[in-house]
Amino acid sequence: MKQEEKATITLENVTTGYRTSHGDVVIQRDITSCLRAGEFTCLLGPNGAGKSTLLRTLAGFLPPLSGCVKIAGDNLANIARESLSKRVGVVLTERPYVSSMTVEQLVALGRSPYTGFWGRLTNDDRNVVREAMQVTNTESLAGRLVDTLSDGERQKVMIAKALAQQTPIIFLDEPTAFLDYPSKADTMRLLRDLAHDKQKTIFLSTHDLNMALALADTLWLVDRQLGVGIGTPSELAESGTLQSYFESPGLIFDSVNLMFSVK
Repeated sequence: MKQEEKATITLENVTTGYRTSHGDVVIQRDITSCLRAGEFTCLLGPNGAGKSTLLRTLAGFLPPLSGCVKIAGDNLANIARESLSKRVGVVLTERPYVSSMTVEQLVALGRSPYTGFWGRLTNDDRNVVREAMQVTNTESLAGRLVDTLSDGERQKVMIAKALAQQTPIIFLDEPTAFLDYPSKADTMRLLRDLAHDKQKTIFLSTHDLNMALALADTLWLVDRQLGVGIGTPSELAESGTLQSYFESPGLIFDSVNLMFSVK
């Protein structure tokens, strides 16, 4: 299958940023690329480079300042919110502020685009919730209250909720930000496997540079001066792009093993 045929999201000359009473604030200019089914893509860059702004633009939370985002050929600006919730799932960094709610109840909220006004679950809905918890290995947490979970457990539960939403596309904003190293590795491997095994488009921002280099199919590098660089880890290493985006006197890049280390 050609790469273009696998594209689920396309960006056509997209400029990201936000509008203020004093005019537009541009973050990144003229991005033309695509995200594909079955690929695990990581978004890397320093704080303030525009990672969250780009994610929110692709998820429909922010309109692009110019250009067009398309999902399966449809202009994102023209997709109704109800329809979009069946195409795109979003997992944000913020903790869910819920009380007296069990893990299973939280995961079941992922079915809300399908359950109508009253939110009543059918047997099919319950089966979807159960499968999402099986895939994320959170079945044993089903009866736990959400506010008793560790950070790692909570993040897996939020991924299960996104899976229960049954969208072909999942965006995640720094899903490993507050996790210990084993939990980071488990979460990143889980997301990569979901992309490959379920043919989902998974796009996440992260600061875990070496883990992204080891696991991602594609990297998007963002920098306010350098713009956006896109390619496989090997391609970006061979071209010197990786080194230029993370140039620092305190870092050494091993282009053979695709790994940064502290000098």
